[in-house]
Amino acid sequence: MESQELKKELDATLDARRELGPDYEAALVDSFVEKVDTQVRRRLAEERLAAVRGGRGRGAPAPLDGTFGERFGFAIITLVLAIPLSAIGATQAGFKGLLVAWAGVVGVNFVHAAKSFRHRP
Repeated sequence: MESQELKKELDATLDARRELGPDYEAALVDSFVEKVDTQVRRRLAEERLAAVRGGRGRGAPAPLDGTFGERFGFAIITLVLAIPLSAIGATQAGFKGLLVAWAGVVGVNFVHAAKSFRHRP
């Protein structure tokens, strides 16, 4: 359900960008990123609360310590955010801007993955 809401928000943001032009691009991207951040934080809070309530017995959610689900979710979120970042980079600086945007996406994912593996027992 949340992913459908985010897709609708992204579509609305892209439509607004087409209508308003590049002058409002930064504000539109900031607004979308804030909505994604809010949903991610809410989802993480719900998962942590469920883990605390459910204990660590069988069937309880795993802690958020770099599990596959957390890493996969983080990768998906960064790829979703890469779409507007790629558009902005390519629009503002051409191919070099696109490369910088994707270098940032890869770098953020690399740092997150390295942090997850460093904290494993």
